Amino acid sequence: MKPIGLVDGKIIDISENIVSMEDRGHQFGDGVYEVTKVYNGHCFALQPHMDRLYRSLRELAIPAVYTFEELTEFHELLIKESGIMDAAIYLQITRGVSPRTHSFPENVVPRLTMSIRPSSAAIDKNKAEGCKAMLIPDERWLRCDIKSLNLLGNVLGKQKAKSAGCWEGIQVRDGIVTEGTSSNFFVVKDDVVWTHPKCNLILTGVTRTLVIEKIASDLGIVVVEKKFDEAFVKSAQEAFISGTSTEITPIVTLNNQPVGSGSVGPVTRKIQKEYWTLIDKECQRK
Repeated sequence: MKPIGLVDGKIIDISENIVSMEDRGHQFGDGVYEVTKVYNGHCFALQPHMDRLYRSLRELAIPAVYTFEELTEFHELLIKESGIMDAAIYLQITRGVSPRTHSFPENVVPRLTMSIRPSSAAIDKNKAEGCKAMLIPDERWLRCDIKSLNLLGNVLGKQKAKSAGCWEGIQVRDGIVTEGTSSNFFVVKDDVVWTHPKCNLILTGVTRTLVIEKIASDLGIVVVEKKFDEAFVKSAQEAFISGTSTEITPIVTLNNQPVGSGSVGPVTRKIQKEYWTLIDKECQRK
């Protein structure tokens, strides 16, 4: 088993230098990406990830030059050639290679790069016991709904949280809590789950959508998509984040204060277990 890469459909060594000096992803962050988890040799929720990829391409006016079937084939090829059964596959499409100019170049072919690496075991403890988080200013641009390569605001926020001994930074814009630096954010009050409504200020996470439209519905849990402030969060009984890599990860400490009892709450645990059940069913994991 070894990490490998793929460029425009061709398998390469992951250490191979393949980024052109004039690739617009390299120079402008002019591109989009997705990360899909692999369990037991099967991609989980690949269709909604690719649907979101195509939406991001449309929003940035980058032509879609690969079909869903081709992208599925590339994911399966990476799994087969790497031999990695539990992994994360990173997919990136840039506008392409062209002499540097801010406006869109003409007659440029988008560039696809992908890689596969084993899943990190570092998050497993957080999923079981919960993690620490802190509130930080949301200093990102105004199109957070596009899964673009422009992640510097997220990177700075994540580092701020890490430097403070936290796993995640929960972002606040104009007094309203939005989402994590690499996750969506939920709180639980009186057995009702609250999260920021879908708009340009948050990413519509694939896991977030599963929680709202499938998991909570099946469990009979009410989800409210409504704006809330820091005071609301601090009075919550439970909190958790969702994401492809983080799955459903409880937050037990926020700003060095316990969330609720300071341990993983029952609503979060129910949602977490149901999420794992979905993975088991789709990926035939035992």
